[in-house]
Amino acid sequence: MTRFVTKLAAATAAVALASVPGLASAQTTQAVDEKTGPVSFANVASIRIGNPGSLITETQRSPLTPGQSKLSPDRTVVPRDAGEKSTFGDKWDINLGRFGADSPYPAGVASRDHNVIAALQQTTVPTAVAESNYALIDNGRGGAKPADNTVLVLEGAKSTVDCSAPGKATSSTSVEKVWVREANGALRPAGASGVDVKGLKLGPPSGVKSENSDKDKTTSDLTLSRVTAFDQLIRQDGWRSGDVTAVAGWKLDIVTHVRDAAGKDLREARTTIVLGGVSCGIPKNFVAKPAGGTGPGAAPEQPAVPGTVPAGGIPPQADDSTRTVVGLGLLGGGIVIGAAALLLFRRRTSVPVREK
Repeated sequence: MTRFVTKLAAATAAVALASVPGLASAQTTQAVDEKTGPVSFANVASIRIGNPGSLITETQRSPLTPGQSKLSPDRTVVPRDAGEKSTFGDKWDINLGRFGADSPYPAGVASRDHNVIAALQQTTVPTAVAESNYALIDNGRGGAKPADNTVLVLEGAKSTVDCSAPGKATSSTSVEKVWVREANGALRPAGASGVDVKGLKLGPPSGVKSENSDKDKTTSDLTLSRVTAFDQLIRQDGWRSGDVTAVAGWKLDIVTHVRDAAGKDLREARTTIVLGGVSCGIPKNFVAKPAGGTGPGAAPEQPAVPGTVPAGGIPPQADDSTRTVVGLGLLGGGIVIGAAALLLFRRRTSVPVREK
């Protein structure tokens, strides 16, 4: 009913505009093709627990006419509710830049709103940007404050893409500073690029019933790298590429070695997180329109397509010996692609942190 009323209101407004001399031509813009035309997407955070189960936050999509879709500043953490926790697990949090009285970041890193936008410029060039601070928090550490449990920080992370022409599709993934929790417990800078850490004091995102694990013996191997291929993005089915595609973002691969008090390996949990994933795609014969109008990315009151693919969560199935859960469904209008934990058994040797 709401969607019908919205479309009716938009149609009424179009008729009213057409009756005003000189205004209708300025407001009328031919839409790009929804399935093959220029398009961009932006997502602040998405997680794959094992393979293929994934939790994906709200994804912004560029409209079919010049405008933009922007993520609400109310999305400040993942997971944010019981549904997402049942998918992701209840041990980890990902802060997305804004915080209250207790900061999960090192001293001097201020609270800020993220800037996550997918836009179609006035020239019909698709662009996207994702700017934020990110903090990976392991509540299983048992610290008194969020900052005591933070194991990784991306300060001033930014991902951008711009598909101006088939030969001019560009992307950029940058960060001002990366912070990593060291073996001695200190959260220290680890450069401004990717890092590779072995033996990080980080437990799994969720526990297994009747598992006699020891948090002091459990460690994780963590690799932070840039997204360089479209298939590295964790995305909904509606997130598509083009004949020419540009991608950007930060990819976090974590292998957690769950051990008991004697140091015996109990299982291995694999988690992949993409932060600030963005892409743009254009047809091979795309030609941008001449510059003009009121400026790039002006947001229309009624986007030509829904600007946001919503997020959601679905509880995992009952535990079993393999703890592998896969699902596909909708919850409260949100999209989720399963809840899975792929558990393997293997042993790795700890080595120092090295910057990539």
